[in-house]
Amino acid sequence: MFIDHVTIHVKSGKGGDGMVHFRREKFVPLGGPDGGDGGRGGNVIFEVKATLNTLSAFRPNEKFAADPGKNGGGSQMTGRGGKDLIIYVPPGTILYDAETGDLLGDLTTPGQQLQVCKGGRGGLGNQHYATSRNQAPRTAERGEPHEEKMIRLELKLIADIGIIGLPNAGKSTLLAALTNAKPKIGDYPFTTLEPNLGVAKIDEDTTVVMADIPGLIEGAAEGAGLGHDFLRHIQRTRVLIHMIDGQSEDPLADFTQINNELALFDPNLAKKPQIVALNKIDQPDVQERLKTIKASFKKKKIELFTLSAMARTNTRDILIAAHQKLADMPIEEVEETLPVYKPDVDPNVFEVTREDDGNWRVTGVAIERSAKMTYFEHDGSLRRFQKLLERLGVDNALREAGIEEGDTVFIGSFELEWKD
Repeated sequence: MFIDHVTIHVKSGKGGDGMVHFRREKFVPLGGPDGGDGGRGGNVIFEVKATLNTLSAFRPNEKFAADPGKNGGGSQMTGRGGKDLIIYVPPGTILYDAETGDLLGDLTTPGQQLQVCKGGRGGLGNQHYATSRNQAPRTAERGEPHEEKMIRLELKLIADIGIIGLPNAGKSTLLAALTNAKPKIGDYPFTTLEPNLGVAKIDEDTTVVMADIPGLIEGAAEGAGLGHDFLRHIQRTRVLIHMIDGQSEDPLADFTQINNELALFDPNLAKKPQIVALNKIDQPDVQERLKTIKASFKKKKIELFTLSAMARTNTRDILIAAHQKLADMPIEEVEETLPVYKPDVDPNVFEVTREDDGNWRVTGVAIERSAKMTYFEHDGSLRRFQKLLERLGVDNALREAGIEEGDTVFIGSFELEWKD
């Protein structure tokens, strides 16, 4: 099944916890702190794999998580880092943040990578907190929390030549005649419900990738028929073969209609080089009208090629003409369009609110992250967290808001009691 858009949930690995530990040997009574650091959590990375051409692999599994880091150990042993999660996608995949709609990246080149979630750093062990005044610190850090996102993936197939036209114009038949692709072919509209890719051989050293785009109808730019689902795939092609059904009542009107839909969806699509090909010339009724049809296109100064995709008449000529237009096109300069990442807010900014039940809640990126990284069961770690509250100004903010002895304060999922 061809899948060209999907939404998935990705999560990086949490950092491993640092350890509170003291060296203990038979004849070394005061060995000192030797708690190791936690390992780094795994990152979530998307990578382009040239052999893929659909997002169908994501449909049965829509949740992906990198490995967490391992906890630190005694004897200053650092925990093992979590393995990065590499998610493979086909060339032409665009990544969006599903919740904000922000563009995260446009992956087109095989091997290209994009990191979307960073693994949490490992927490520090108590070996780092030893000083001349505090030689037995019971202070350590838990690992930094993971990051998670809902990612929307959209695929725009990358092909050298795209075959477009109204339903039943013979697009799939031409693709089958020129490549090793085996698309579904039938004598009824919308036989093709998904794009098909094939590789056509020009000569011993040259090949081109061709895409058969499902039939478009009037109103496709507004989503009619297969509409937006497949119009976007044409954006990646460099040259178009515009197939026209020779048995249509008005071939020129069909040609104009499709070009209008392309321009409405994306003005750049109407500017792409086109090979205009009249199909089914092996049919007697088309032969009778052929001279009139050619005259109507000539009047509009449109070069018209003729072929029979079923009989494979002139199909090679169409391919060579499309490849020639491809060769004549200047090499497009790739413009780096990836977004510049900027924090939306200062992570040290926080907000103090009083809830309906009388309890207090402190929200903020830095303070909530620090709470998750604190060992509240160790006195040293708790004192360190209290100093952070003072440094960020949370202490003063709560006092100014009117907090009283014994009130409950929530920071993230942690419940604390206020004492002056």
